[in-house]
Amino acid sequence: MSPVKPRPVIGEIFPYKPGKPIGEVQREYGLEEVIQLASNENRLGPSPKALEAIRENLDEICLYPEGSGYYLVQALAEKHGLSFDQIILGNGANDVIELITKTFVHPGENVIYGFPSFIMFEIAVKMVDGEWRRVPLKEYRFDLPAMADAVDEKTKVVFIANPNNPTGTIVTKDELDAFLDKCHDGVLVVLDEAYFDFVTDPDYPNGVEYLKADKPVMVIRSFSKNYGLAGLRLGWGAAHPETISHIQRIRQPFNCNRLAQVAGVAALGDEEHLVRSREMVEEGREYLYGEFERLGLEYVTSHANFILVNFGTDIGPLYEKLLERGIVVRPMAPWGYPESARVTVGTMEENETFVKILEEELHTP
Repeated sequence: MSPVKPRPVIGEIFPYKPGKPIGEVQREYGLEEVIQLASNENRLGPSPKALEAIRENLDEICLYPEGSGYYLVQALAEKHGLSFDQIILGNGANDVIELITKTFVHPGENVIYGFPSFIMFEIAVKMVDGEWRRVPLKEYRFDLPAMADAVDEKTKVVFIANPNNPTGTIVTKDELDAFLDKCHDGVLVVLDEAYFDFVTDPDYPNGVEYLKADKPVMVIRSFSKNYGLAGLRLGWGAAHPETISHIQRIRQPFNCNRLAQVAGVAALGDEEHLVRSREMVEEGREYLYGEFERLGLEYVTSHANFILVNFGTDIGPLYEKLLERGIVVRPMAPWGYPESARVTVGTMEENETFVKILEEELHTP
């Protein structure tokens, strides 16, 4: 019997490949201790309040979660000054990205994004037979003037990752204002702000404020980074109520699980943990900048919890050497940077261990 043939576009999609997980590295290399610096998780861990909320609700996992995510949506609305009907929850931010393209992009219409950036932008467009338009980054940053030039009458969505993954760079408020002025009606500008909490630059535009000013934007954020809940897969989007209403029609009924919802509410209320997490990243970034400079390595100044580092040679052999010693970083060859790796900022102990092992491997013939 011949297998069922997929749609032609499926052959053009290469599955998203996450950073190598700790358990896999332990099994492959026979290691007990592994430092995971590949996936931009919060190395401080989750909020203690979130953990307590999970424990208190374990007996209820036999029950379906509230489909609307009422208490979490309400908490998000209150925190950000939005209305309940402006917010939608997702099984991670990537779920919200997929919902956007499924809702608004017809076959043959196009979506614009900078490249390299979050690979799920492209996968989500291919899934709906849309046209994906990559606009190359300029000096590691989104080139908004070039992206504006790429917009035409068939453009439905523009994705702007701010800060961008994997470069850690941002677009400024003035740049975003100029871009929005050039966009015609009918284009939804999606601001992926998964790393919002780590930005301190005063010129950084807060997407929620644009939404309040009735700009044609949608904002996506995540609980996977500063909130430390990556394993629960929890993201959310905010937009005009009519936009959210359209997306709600195709959202899976229970796309945000019960434990994620209660943990999200608790994490939102733990400001102390958020501050500690930000401070850990800020301190770690400065430490790693200094060490990379000492080792003669080029890097991109980051506004996120990771740093893109150029090692001046094919990253493959060094990546393997680091794996053998229990250090996991993210090779950037698939993103067009064959000599670079993305390094998550860890705890200070993890950062120091990484630098020590990195220096030894760099000096080993």
